[in-house]
Amino acid sequence: MSDWSRVQLHVVTGKGGTGKSTVASALALALAHKGTNVLLCEVEGRQGIARMFDVDPLPYEERRLTTGLPDDNGGRGVVHALHIDAESALLEYLSMYYRLGRAGRALDRFGVIEFATTIAPGVRDVLLSGKVYEAVQRNSRNKGAITYDAVVLDAPPTGRITQFLNVGGEVGGLAKVGPVKAQSDTMMKLFQSPQTAVHLVTLLEEMPVQETIDGITELRKAQLPVGGVVVNMVRPRDLSYDDLAAARAGSLDRERIESEVKAAGLEVTPALVDGLLHEAREHAERRALEDAQRRVVGDLGVPTYELPRMAGGVDLGALYELAGLLREQGMA
Repeated sequence: MSDWSRVQLHVVTGKGGTGKSTVASALALALAHKGTNVLLCEVEGRQGIARMFDVDPLPYEERRLTTGLPDDNGGRGVVHALHIDAESALLEYLSMYYRLGRAGRALDRFGVIEFATTIAPGVRDVLLSGKVYEAVQRNSRNKGAITYDAVVLDAPPTGRITQFLNVGGEVGGLAKVGPVKAQSDTMMKLFQSPQTAVHLVTLLEEMPVQETIDGITELRKAQLPVGGVVVNMVRPRDLSYDDLAAARAGSLDRERIESEVKAAGLEVTPALVDGLLHEAREHAERRALEDAQRRVVGDLGVPTYELPRMAGGVDLGALYELAGLLREQGMA
C-alpha cells in the first residue's frame, strides 16, 4: 500500500538544484499503475517535462507522454503531461466561465491578458493553480476531458510554494465576494484537504534541509497538508563506518593503502599516498555532515524517502529506476 493512497494531487517542491522536477517525473511514472491515468504538469515556464522525457516542447494542452512503471503483473498506466502558462489559463477561464471566446482572444491581441497576469500581485499564481485544480476536479464545463486518478505538479520552489497554493489569501486582496472569491474558496478546500499532499525534495546539505524545515513550518501555518520528504542524490556508501571514523581521525593504515596501490599496478610514492589520505579525510568529513543532516530530516516527523545520485545522469531509463525505488519505499 502507498503511504499516500488517499491523495489525488501530489505537489512536489524543493529548493532550486535539489532535483524536484526529476522527483516529480519519477513519482508520476510510479503512480501510473495498470488502468490508471496520471497527469504530470508544470507551471514555471521552463519546459522541464519536455527536456526530461526528450520530447518536443509541450503546448497548453494535455498530451499522452509515456506509460508508467510496470506493476507486479506487468500492467502499466498512462502518464499525460501539461505545460501550464498563465495567459492561456486566463483565456480558458474567460471562455469557460464568462463565454468570452473571440472577445478573450481579442483582449489577448491588445495585450490585456499579459497586463492582467502581471499587474495584480498573485493573479498569475491563482490562474496557474486554478488550472491544476480543474485537472483534479473535472466538471461539466470541460466535457470529454480525461479524468485522472492522480495529478503530479512540478511546483514552484519551496520559498514560494505556500504563496502559490494559498489562493484564498491571494484572492482575498482582490475580491471579497463574487464568482472569483467563490472559486478560490472551492480551490482552497481541495488544497487543504487529505486529497492533497505537498512533498518536499532536499539534499543532505544544510541549506536545502533548513529550507525544507522552513517550508514545512509555513505549509502547516497555512493549513496546507505536508506530504513526505524525498532526500535526493544520495551518494553511495563506499566505506564502512569504522573506515570513515579512521579517515576522519587520520588513523588509516598507511601500509595497507600502499599495498593496495601497489596491487593495482600503480607506483607507490609518498605524495600519492598522502593525497589519498587527504581525499579520504575530506570524504569522511562530508559523510559526517550528511549523516547529521539525515538525522535532522528524520526528526521532522514525516515519511522520508531516499533516491541515489545517478552517476550517468538522468534519462528516461534512470527515471524508471527512480520510480521503482519510490514505489518500493511506499511513496506510490
